[in-house]
Amino acid sequence: MSDIIIQVENLSKAYQIGQIGTGTISRDLERFWTTRIMGKEDPFLKIGETNDRSSKGSSDIVWSLRDINFNIHQGEAVGIIGRNGAGKSTLLKLLSRVTGPTAGEIKIKGRIASLLEVGTGFHPELTGRENIYLNGAILGMRKKEITRKLDEIIDFSGVERYIDTPVKRYSSGMYVRLAFAVAAHLESEILIVDEVLAVGDAEFQKKCLGKMGDISKGQGRTVLFVSHNMAAVKSLCSKGIVLENGQLAFNGSSEQSVSYYLKRGGTKTSNVYTFDEYDNEIFKLNSISIKNKNRTFDDTVLENEVISLITDITIKSQSERYHLTYHLINEMGEAVFSFYDDSIILKNDNNKLVCEFPANFFQSGNFTLALFIVQDKRKSIFVEKDIFQFTVVDGGRDLGVYMGREPGYIRPQLKWSTL
Repeated sequence: MSDIIIQVENLSKAYQIGQIGTGTISRDLERFWTTRIMGKEDPFLKIGETNDRSSKGSSDIVWSLRDINFNIHQGEAVGIIGRNGAGKSTLLKLLSRVTGPTAGEIKIKGRIASLLEVGTGFHPELTGRENIYLNGAILGMRKKEITRKLDEIIDFSGVERYIDTPVKRYSSGMYVRLAFAVAAHLESEILIVDEVLAVGDAEFQKKCLGKMGDISKGQGRTVLFVSHNMAAVKSLCSKGIVLENGQLAFNGSSEQSVSYYLKRGGTKTSNVYTFDEYDNEIFKLNSISIKNKNRTFDDTVLENEVISLITDITIKSQSERYHLTYHLINEMGEAVFSFYDDSIILKNDNNKLVCEFPANFFQSGNFTLALFIVQDKRKSIFVEKDIFQFTVVDGGRDLGVYMGREPGYIRPQLKWSTL
């Protein structure tokens, strides 16, 4: 199609672990002759292994990316997700021309503004103002064009007081503020943002997400966004790409991509998670699941509708009375609150317990549940602090719009009155 702005064909990137080189001069010469003179594939890369960082391999060549194929159209916002070491940052560096591919081809139409690491593209001895002009020149913009955008960039970054200070004296948060402001406001056709926004504070992250939404939806520019915040990916992006061990595992809509990533173990669970390991002489925990009351388990969990948490557990012994208690944990690992109903005693049979959260109770974000099984209100016979993880998505407002998401993790609807 004519509106394809990024086309990736059979893209691969290999790295050598340990010392650089093949080990002998003769093999180094053979590699040079084969690749540089004859233009053929490197013969020593044929023994390369998949980039699985959790296991020890037999080869010193690993494929950070292997045979990646996809197309991105103009105006699309694409979320690139995957576990640490999946190849996300390598892919963005290849797209940004920071490094070259081992094999394959990348075709790009238009200029790219990249924010890959804190301070990327900045000269530490230059001031913030000088670095704005430097970045614009690298993107091929004229000085007049940069000057026209200068006040807007400085205002967005929020570092006006230090704009004429060398950036080597900036904190990492100030670096990111100025770097994102430059990348977002200079007139490039493609904006690439890695996970560096996590360095910024909550207010600036919200501001950046709103700006990226404006860029893709309002200005028709293409955005590539890497994040571990699944709620942000779902709200901001229309498409998603899932990478696993350097290979393209899934390519589809953002909701489908996040669902695939969660089910494959990216955050341990999805909307439905079944258990085999929690089975003993007292109980068997069968499953935990979550959904909006009038939707299916495959649908995104929306904050503005009633949410149902279903626990399926079988009690094998009725010598004592047993109860369930949950702790809700936020993204920072902090317990928000606990919830239970001690009037419900688990029967000596299969039990399906449904706990309902009212609409507009949760803020959008990622949450974890800790489960406690309590014997006769006296002692816990089972504790699992990371048993279930789920994502709640904003149901009616654009994530990142100023004052669109209130601070905190829950937003209970309290009763107000006047005296």
